[in-house]
Amino acid sequence: MTDISAVLDSADKALPQSLDRLFDLVRIRSISTDPAYKAECRKAAEWLVQELTALGFTASVRDTPGHPMVVAHHAGATANAPHALFYGHYDVQPVDPLNLWENDPFAPAIKELDGGRKVITGRGTSDDKGQLLTFVEACRAYKAVHGSLPIEITILFEGEEESGSPSLKPFLLANTEELKADYALVCDTSMWNTETPAIAAALRGLVGEEITITAADRDLHSGLFGGAAANPIHILVDILAGLHDETGRITLPGFYDGVEETPANIKASWETLGRTAESFLGEVGLSIPSGEKGRSVLELTWARPTAEVNGITGGYTGEGFKTVIAAKASAKVSFRLVGDQNPAQIRESFRAYVRSKIPADCTVDFHEHGGSPAIQLSYDSPVLTKAKNALSDEWPKPAVVIGMGGSIPIVGDFQKMLGMDSLLVGFGLTDDRIHSPNEKYDLNSFHKGIRSWIRILDALASS
Repeated sequence: MTDISAVLDSADKALPQSLDRLFDLVRIRSISTDPAYKAECRKAAEWLVQELTALGFTASVRDTPGHPMVVAHHAGATANAPHALFYGHYDVQPVDPLNLWENDPFAPAIKELDGGRKVITGRGTSDDKGQLLTFVEACRAYKAVHGSLPIEITILFEGEEESGSPSLKPFLLANTEELKADYALVCDTSMWNTETPAIAAALRGLVGEEITITAADRDLHSGLFGGAAANPIHILVDILAGLHDETGRITLPGFYDGVEETPANIKASWETLGRTAESFLGEVGLSIPSGEKGRSVLELTWARPTAEVNGITGGYTGEGFKTVIAAKASAKVSFRLVGDQNPAQIRESFRAYVRSKIPADCTVDFHEHGGSPAIQLSYDSPVLTKAKNALSDEWPKPAVVIGMGGSIPIVGDFQKMLGMDSLLVGFGLTDDRIHSPNEKYDLNSFHKGIRSWIRILDALASS
């Protein structure tokens, strides 16, 4: 590690110019879902290429069947410097309903909230233009002082993240060798709170299944057939109820293969965050956790697998009452995966369990709704440790390593297609109103985000 005080000072002095650049990028209406803004999406890509080229990157706009990618490369200070791929996206969500915005969503401004907190307003300020520019501006400050970057950097900015990334996988496949690096850096996540930065080390995977049970060849009158004919709704609810035992554990054979306990030191750090079952569930009118007994709410949502019923249909569901035994009953079931759980094995275990519960004169059909493994960065990874220490040096409170209940597809793509783990460091806040009217990004998040990436880049360069 080097003395980075001069680089941090440079970033501080250049903050007004960094904000000007962010405002310029936010003014570009790069809404990827609406074909009317196709030219604006290309304009954003070209703007980024221009800025990166001016910084000494070899940068280019890469056409795809959809909106273009931006790819840029910059050598490290030494021949054996680590190599990182930085990912972000320049496209934004639509602004509808426009009447709910307090200001023009593409006219960014600095606004002071109650208590003196200053925020940057506008669509894309937090998701993800402000976040990706924290990294670019960190590179700018580093080069302004040293004339070089401490590590080798490849940048990939896409323009379709908000519309499902249809061009991303084909692009990664076609450019695998060019985009491979030692690890990926992703800045599209959030801090724990305004004073506590966070690194997401775990993302749960997903298996989705829809089952349809068929009994009689038509709906039956329950007075004529009740008690004698198989009722597919009865069969279905028995199957769903049997997915968990009395302790909340999932009963499928082999379900917990590949699930490891969270290290004690990580669980201890989560306990310091102050999130209780009452505080978490209280926001939605609940108070009692329903998952595995004896585990904290953060462990249940970040580090444990789940089986959830997402929808049930069958029989008569209209107004009034109809005494019918349905011919069919269906359910949608999803499994969130952790660790090394195998999606294919989970799916087959579930299907085998369901088949074992179907009477001989009934049938079941399955419809697959996607499957992806969990992502887990080793908690003692040197890259994670360096980034955590660097963040802790910048913010008032030490960085925490967290999990995420959902998934970020690009992280799985990097792992599966490029063989890279991803370090997820973001500076958004839960009140940034991303995807909603009046999106904002805290000025402090933008400023200290730049400083944080300076510290992280410097730390990653150390042996």
